[in-house]
Amino acid sequence: MDFERPIQELEKKISDMRDFSVGKSIELSGEIASLEQKLERLRTEIYSGLTRWQRVQLSRHPKRPHTLDYIKLIATDFIELHGDRGFADDKAMVGGLATIDGQQVMIVGQQKGRDTKQKLMRNFGMAHPEGYRKARRLFQLASRFHLPIVVLIDTPGAFPGIGAEERGQAEAIALNIQVMFTLKVPIVVVIIGEGASGGALGIGIGDRVLMMEYSWYSVISPEGCAAILWRDAAKAPEAAEALKPTADDLLALGIVDKIIPEPIGGAHNDPVQAAKIVKEEILNTLAELRPKPVDLLLDERLAKYRRMGEYHVL
Repeated sequence: MDFERPIQELEKKISDMRDFSVGKSIELSGEIASLEQKLERLRTEIYSGLTRWQRVQLSRHPKRPHTLDYIKLIATDFIELHGDRGFADDKAMVGGLATIDGQQVMIVGQQKGRDTKQKLMRNFGMAHPEGYRKARRLFQLASRFHLPIVVLIDTPGAFPGIGAEERGQAEAIALNIQVMFTLKVPIVVVIIGEGASGGALGIGIGDRVLMMEYSWYSVISPEGCAAILWRDAAKAPEAAEALKPTADDLLALGIVDKIIPEPIGGAHNDPVQAAKIVKEEILNTLAELRPKPVDLLLDERLAKYRRMGEYHVL
């Protein structure tokens, strides 16, 4: 990414100096240490001043951890469950039973791919109706067996293809939203990357919605917004400023409940540390929600979403 270029250049310089000093009598440790300090200052300076569009770009970093990466790092005994029992198994939506520090949970989330083959198999993290129906089946299974639900959101949107529309994409998302308001177990939603439109909201109703520092969440992507408003996707940076899709924006608006900090430079720079932070936040949130009576849990969940978008005339 363009804004990361100064960091990459300095990292290369440090790496070259280390390689040059190996096996030679030249002592460069002082110079290397000085450059490493400069690198940390540069990282802090750059990542603390990112624009909204740069944060959107960072959420799409090719090395950013995806849903299955987090599941592997925070959970044990993960048993993936497949299929919607109606049409097919959507590879863009994954979910199953898992244990987090001794607590049994149901984890559901969108999964993107790394290389071309994986991206095609996972449909770039864009679920079809059967993906949302699979998610709903797992949600209802969790509610039946009194298992808390953890949702990891990372999608550029629900798949808008003709086949998906023919099989009821809008109905599948709408029914998921309805059903999630009735589930009698705690639901913790974590936006780990991209959270676009109904594709995110279709699994995104929760008692607590947590958002990673360099993720985004909006009714539409900046490119899609720019294409509609200006008929020019190149105006995505301006659209990002108007949409206010960042974690800071949405916390201020009351859309999300908490921001999960990431390692400097983003979760991809230290996935293990990022997962450790996410795991801690999930456990803390579940500890807060578990003691609540079911009726109170459901009432507060509904009230949380009814408050969004309130407008008071003074």
